[in-house]
Amino acid sequence: MRIVNVAAAQMGPIQKADSREAVVKRMIALMDEAKKKGADLIVYPELALTTFFPRWYSEDRAEADIWFEREMPNAATKPLFERAAQHQMAMNFGYAELAPDGHHFNTAILTDKSGKIVGKYRKVHLPGHVEYDTNRSHQHLEKRYFEPGDLGFNVWRELGGIIGMAICNDRRWPETYRVMGLQGVELVLIGYNTPSVNAEKSEEGVEKRLFHNRLSVQAGAYQNSTWVVAVAKAGVEDGHPLFGGSLIVDPDGEIVAEAKTEEDELLVHPCDLDATIFGKTTIFDFARHRRIEHYGLITSRTGAVPPPEK
Repeated sequence: MRIVNVAAAQMGPIQKADSREAVVKRMIALMDEAKKKGADLIVYPELALTTFFPRWYSEDRAEADIWFEREMPNAATKPLFERAAQHQMAMNFGYAELAPDGHHFNTAILTDKSGKIVGKYRKVHLPGHVEYDTNRSHQHLEKRYFEPGDLGFNVWRELGGIIGMAICNDRRWPETYRVMGLQGVELVLIGYNTPSVNAEKSEEGVEKRLFHNRLSVQAGAYQNSTWVVAVAKAGVEDGHPLFGGSLIVDPDGEIVAEAKTEEDELLVHPCDLDATIFGKTTIFDFARHRRIEHYGLITSRTGAVPPPEK
C-alpha cells in the first residue's frame, strides 16, 4: 500500500476586514491539528488568504489588486511555509496571483514536505461574468478580475504518487479530470468557494447545490479511478453565504469523509494510492478502451451546435 494521510482543511468565512496574518494563524492552527492526526498533506480552499472578493464590482479593476499576492511565499505567508517544513507536511492552497508580467490568475500551489513549491496551477474554467449584472442576486465577477489559466492541467510526482490540482468550477468539467487521468493521476486536490445561493436561480436551494458538488467530484473520481479531495471555504462572508460540504472521495467514487459544519473543520483520511490500480487496469484502462477517433468535437468545438432541422 502507498498511504498518504490527507487532511482536508475546510475554512470558515474570511471577512473583508480580516488580515492575511490573522488568516494564516487559522491555517497554522489547522495544520497543527493535522500534524497531531498524522497528516502527510494538508489541503486548503481556493482563495484561502482572503474573502471571496469577486462578489464586489469595481469600475477600476485595478482596485481589486489589494487582494492579490505578488510573490509566494511572502511576509504574511512565510510562517505557514515554515510550520509546514517544521511538521514535514506537504500542503496545497489557493490564492489570487498577480504575476510579475502583470497578469492576474486564480492560483493554487503544491509544496513538498520541506515547504518548497513543487507545482502551480492556474484556474482554467472561470465562471461568472465581466460587467455588473442587475439581474443577479449577487455578483460573481471572476471573469473581470482573473484571466483563464495558462498552465494547463499538469500532474506532479510527489509523496510517492501522482498528484494534480484544480480549482472550484473546474470540478464540474469532466475534461479537468480526464486530462489529468491521461497522465495517470492518483490524487486530485481541489479548493472551492461556492455561494450557497445561485445568483440566477435562487429557488435552487443549498441542498441541490451540495448534491451537484458531490456529483461532480464523485463522477470525476470514479471515471478516472483517482482519489479526489475537495475543500471549501464556507460560512457567511460579509453577508454572503458560501456552502461547505468539503469531501474526500475514493477511486470508486464513494465519499469516505465529509464536513459537517461551515466553519474551520479538519477531515483526515488515509488515501491508499494503490487503490487506484484496479479501476485503471479494468473498466477505465484508457489504453485498451478509449476511442479517440470519435472524440474530435471535444477539442474542435466549444459551444453546442445541434444538427440541422428536418
